Amino acid sequence: MIGIHEKSIGEILLENIDTLTKEELKRADEFGKDKSKQIGDALIQLGLISEDDLLRALSIQLDIPYLAEIDPQTVDSTIVSKVPFNFVRKNKLFPIRIDGNILKVAMRDPLNLEPLDDLGVLLGLSVEPVISSENEILESINRFYKQDTDSAEKVIQDMDGEDLGVLSKEIEEPDDLLEVDHDAPIIKLVNLMLLQAVKDRASDIHIEPFERNLNVRYRIDGVLYNILTPPKRYQSAIVSRVKVMANLDIAEKRLPQDGRIKIKMTDRDVDIRVSVIPTTFGERIVLRLLDKTGIFLDMKDIGFSKKDLERYEKLIHHSNGIILVTGPTGSGKTTTLYATISTINSSEKNIITVEDPVEYQLDGIGQIQINPKIELTFANGLRSILRQDPDVIMVGEIRDVETAEIAIHASLTGHLVFSTLHTNDAAGAVTRLLDMGIEPFLVASSVLAIMAQRLIRVICPECKEPYMPDEKALKEIGLTMEDMHRVTDTLYIGKGCSKCLNTGYKGRTGIYELLMVSDNVRKLIMSNADSNRIKKDAIKKSEMVTLVGDGARKVLQGITTIEEILRVTQE
Repeated sequence: MIGIHEKSIGEILLENIDTLTKEELKRADEFGKDKSKQIGDALIQLGLISEDDLLRALSIQLDIPYLAEIDPQTVDSTIVSKVPFNFVRKNKLFPIRIDGNILKVAMRDPLNLEPLDDLGVLLGLSVEPVISSENEILESINRFYKQDTDSAEKVIQDMDGEDLGVLSKEIEEPDDLLEVDHDAPIIKLVNLMLLQAVKDRASDIHIEPFERNLNVRYRIDGVLYNILTPPKRYQSAIVSRVKVMANLDIAEKRLPQDGRIKIKMTDRDVDIRVSVIPTTFGERIVLRLLDKTGIFLDMKDIGFSKKDLERYEKLIHHSNGIILVTGPTGSGKTTTLYATISTINSSEKNIITVEDPVEYQLDGIGQIQINPKIELTFANGLRSILRQDPDVIMVGEIRDVETAEIAIHASLTGHLVFSTLHTNDAAGAVTRLLDMGIEPFLVASSVLAIMAQRLIRVICPECKEPYMPDEKALKEIGLTMEDMHRVTDTLYIGKGCSKCLNTGYKGRTGIYELLMVSDNVRKLIMSNADSNRIKKDAIKKSEMVTLVGDGARKVLQGITTIEEILRVTQE
């Protein structure tokens, strides 16, 4: 039986979380009422508590055990096999085991009694809930349901000897990628490749034809890994299946094509951008995976140091000016801008973006997808935005002098503008704008700050172990043994395990170089100083920490490794 504690969830959280205040609780309550959310979920969205904090408090309030992790060793697979997959997926619950005559079931919301009653009737057992996170429940569902589903390699083995041919008609896409049991072998193989990529947190899938073989590689945390080598004879069938899913012309093999695929995996919607190009040995495909149900990162979660976060948060609340984010492709610029826009988004502000492409939909924000075929370029889109009475504008990228000039004039007429540039460091963005033909006085008067960034891999927490670096390795990132010992006695490295694909890294965070356009920097811009002089002067006056410097801090904090910092910062 579920017993309700006399104290509210808010009171329990206040008692158990030292950092939570009554004022924050009140703010979350008001936010929750405004957004039709319960106070616990409102606290999580505002970044005041973690989901773990909420579930522990719920466990106390309802007097129900909390299971932070569902141990696969404790799960009774016989019971799992008796409960339909669609039922557990729909109700987000997971049957764990039978204790005596009572079935223990993991749920995030144990007050949702109807599915528990249905489960009791189905199995003829008494049912008791335990509290667990939605993510833990979904991971267990993915692990135990369809765990006997063939791997991509097994599918290839089973296909040997079969007449596959080329898929010549559109086949209906399954509602969920986990439901692939009865599909044709090629369809099953492609679905499994996508399914595995989502499970492995891959951002891209590369299907690459060569003279005698076909390679499938996943990009995970920014690095490509060989995953599969299907026989060359399956190449045309795999390419055709992907084209069918993306609504592309399967008969056209001479020209590049672009398309989109939408797939579903349990409760996750994944948008896939498809690029097909002809090469010497056949068509090469790259699939970019965008998890549409991924939670947008809070500004506190993307890797800013405390000082840079405080400075950046002040900047993004200015009423006018330009803030530029720079870095190569895949350095997380879009994620930073989305986190920024989400932070300042409110009912009092009119925020409009022009992007190529619109990767994620943001609630309450007008987003324009550029389309050069109909002359909807960044410049033309930006002109149109200015007639929409915006307060904040985000331009996906400044690619030409026309876009740069419109963005600068927009900032000088009372708009806050965010945009990106492809330069190696923050100071280089100034030189890039001047090289485009923008007058120095316009750059000096409009740009508030420039931030360069890179994404670095984070040491896997499962196989993290201490090690002692040598003086030479530390010197490469600008540190000495004395610097290290002032902060920590040891550094860390990942030895590699099954959780991180034996790489020693799992997940990514950012390193940043935030150049504030101070009076001193403005004088240098007006005098046409080159980027090296601006950079050296900003470092000398302690106005900026370089990418390597920020990376060194994260090495000392045990977040990443020296090798990783050198990998992403060495030019």
